[in-house]
Amino acid sequence: MNLSELSDEDLLKEAKKMKQSKIYNALIIGFLAGILFYSFAKNTWGMLSLIPLYFIYKLVNKSKYEFKELEQILKDRNLKY
Repeated sequence: MNLSELSDEDLLKEAKKMKQSKIYNALIIGFLAGILFYSFAKNTWGMLSLIPLYFIYKLVNKSKYEFKELEQILKDRNLKY
């Protein structure tokens, strides 16, 4: 989906969805960070501890770039969400 091809109304809907997905991503990242802290407390550093780190990295990078692009398009069109 190319964000620049969407209408103003669709962009605002997409901004609302992304805002909500940021909240869900924060919850998931917090849960995965809790798993990491638990594994550190129990001294069980290993492959299972690296899996949450990988998912945290992917969630943070994916949401950051998509939201920046959407914010730039909204700013160019003088829309507020």
